[in-house]
Amino acid sequence: MTTFQNSLGDNSAPTSDQVAPRDSSPDQPTSIARLNQTIKASIERWGAIWAEGEITQWNVRGRNVFGGIKDLSSDAQINIQVWSSVLARLTDDFHVGDHVVVHLKADYFTKRGSFSFQVSTMRHVGLGAQLEKLEKLRRQLREEGLFEAARKKPLPFLPSRIGLITGASSDAEKDVLRNAQLRWPQVDFRTIHATVQGDRSVPEVIAALQQLDDDQTVDVIVIARGGGDPQTLLGFSDERLVRAVAAATTPIVSAIGHENDRPLLDDVADVRASTPTDAAKRVVPDVGEQRAIVDQLRSRLTSRLQQQVQHGIQQLEQVRSRPSLRDPDALIRDREQEVFLSVSRGRDLMSRSVDKAERRTAELRASLRALSPAATLARGYAIAQTTGGTILHDAADAPDGTAFTLTLDSGALTATSHGQTASAIMPDEK
Repeated sequence: MTTFQNSLGDNSAPTSDQVAPRDSSPDQPTSIARLNQTIKASIERWGAIWAEGEITQWNVRGRNVFGGIKDLSSDAQINIQVWSSVLARLTDDFHVGDHVVVHLKADYFTKRGSFSFQVSTMRHVGLGAQLEKLEKLRRQLREEGLFEAARKKPLPFLPSRIGLITGASSDAEKDVLRNAQLRWPQVDFRTIHATVQGDRSVPEVIAALQQLDDDQTVDVIVIARGGGDPQTLLGFSDERLVRAVAAATTPIVSAIGHENDRPLLDDVADVRASTPTDAAKRVVPDVGEQRAIVDQLRSRLTSRLQQQVQHGIQQLEQVRSRPSLRDPDALIRDREQEVFLSVSRGRDLMSRSVDKAERRTAELRASLRALSPAATLARGYAIAQTTGGTILHDAADAPDGTAFTLTLDSGALTATSHGQTASAIMPDEK
């Protein structure tokens, strides 16, 4: 204490900033700033170290990373900081769950009194035995086609019953049931509780899956868990469970709720939900949305029918406005006079044609009568013909005893010649 007083040159007591932490007392405490500076100076003497662990946090803020690394065999953890300059030199991408070796230097921030480690370099140690096994299984299942979209079964629009596999009284169960009932109050569930982590999880989940898959009333099955660290989710990457899901005939929804580390169940399930709440939204339609869709469709149908009826009325009015339908008798009246004139003209033409033909016929009849032998016979003449039909022009052609026929104007007589008479009229005497 005398040293501080002498250095100040007076008898005043030293301030808290001047008291070293090891010399502090109730009467002369040290300052927080002096304490933090002493801690920082002590930590800086540690130097840089190499450490091995698993990334538990990896939060990017701006261009820097604030994260955490835990021990591989215990719950011990440290906070780390990766500045942007260091992050730019790293060639690998790092995620939560990665097994890494990191070069660290302790850092104490005196303003807040916070302790963390600054990362100067980091590299993957490897996937580890478990992760390597999972990656090998993932490649095998992908080659077998179990991840192909073509083999995935579609979810029913409105399942009559939903099968749910989850932990007893878990938040995942509550989320699925509550959100499904909010969306569709009449939804029906058959829930089977199973252990969702540890050695018993895989056999119990498989047994529950087989029960629900054999139930003909179950239309879709949801396997739900509310997330967790990669170690606790290993059961959902077990080959036995994955192959049982692939062999199921009922559509299956995986709702493990772990975004950073996808278990193999997510890849082989027919639908992957990011959370149990999301699973409820995927398997059950929203009754409000469906009613809105029905109302919208009904409105569109009504509008369409009204348009069709209005269009039909307009077409009917257009047809009715045509002259031929507005006044059908007008067309008949317009044609009636034309028909009458045509008929009259036809009758006149026919009458004149008949009269002309009658006159011509009379003329021909008169000419025929004038030239006909019957006219000569009508004047008293007769035609003498032998029995052979030869017309007698000369009395010499009919010697005594010649039989001949006299054709008169009316009828004919048979006669026999008795010689020629002197009183016969000669042609040149006429």
